Amino acid sequence: MGTIAIVLLVLALLVVFSSFVTIQQGTIGVTTIFGKYNRILFPGLNFKVPIVEKVFKRISIQNRSVELEFQAITVDQANVYFKAMLLYSVWNQEENTIKNVAFKFLDERSFMQALVRTIEGSIRGFVATKRQSEVLGLRRDITEHVKEQIDVTLEDWGYHLQDLQMNDITFDDAIMKSMAQVVASNNLKAAAENEGQALLITKTKAAEAEGNAIKIAAEAERQAAQLRGMGVALFREEVAKGMSMAAKEMQQANLDTSVILFSMWTEAIKHFSENSKGNVIFLDGSSEGMEQTMKQLMALNKLQAK
Repeated sequence: MGTIAIVLLVLALLVVFSSFVTIQQGTIGVTTIFGKYNRILFPGLNFKVPIVEKVFKRISIQNRSVELEFQAITVDQANVYFKAMLLYSVWNQEENTIKNVAFKFLDERSFMQALVRTIEGSIRGFVATKRQSEVLGLRRDITEHVKEQIDVTLEDWGYHLQDLQMNDITFDDAIMKSMAQVVASNNLKAAAENEGQALLITKTKAAEAEGNAIKIAAEAERQAAQLRGMGVALFREEVAKGMSMAAKEMQQANLDTSVILFSMWTEAIKHFSENSKGNVIFLDGSSEGMEQTMKQLMALNKLQAK
């Protein structure tokens, strides 16, 4: 009897301990009784019916990611290679959603295969309507198209597509080289246009500066010539005034005004000799030459007096 009691006690303890199950944080437990869905268990310590109730599956409600690599063909028959990152999660923690996640697919592998093929098919269908030159600028459009196409399907499976990132979009080597050549030629064209514009601006500014300098120089020369003319006129005016005053004083002193002319002549010769700087000046120094010069000066004086 003692052995039987010990065995029964052990079995009772095993039954009691098997009545408790721990569900990890971030997961939801799904239980069955005799192979039929029973209920869901939330994170923490849970009680279950001993022996007959089993934890069929633990479902993660955390975000999950997968990387995709596939090929598509554009409407102009160009091969496009995609590398994408898919972020998805369970739609919510409601019982119907958890049941769909647990029982829609045989296992996780089958679900991933269906998910990847659905997304690939959606992207290929979208790319097939676009030209090669348009694909690179359609990352956002591709993502939005895929989400619109498969969100309903994923919701029926119990999942939600959080994000789809197109990390890399490439073409065949020949197309990539031709695209690089197009970009390089466009850059060279833009550089040549910019250089031409810069040269035009430089030439224009230089021509404007030169024209302004010529205008300024011409204006300065005009003003200088005007000032020189005014100076000469003032000088002549002052000379005339001086000669007039000197002539009046000579007349008042009953002296011949030709003396003034003679004095001016000698002063001029003196100025020539002092400022000639080595130049040779030929003058008639004879008495006849002096007499002729005096006659000419007197004649000029009489002409002015008239």
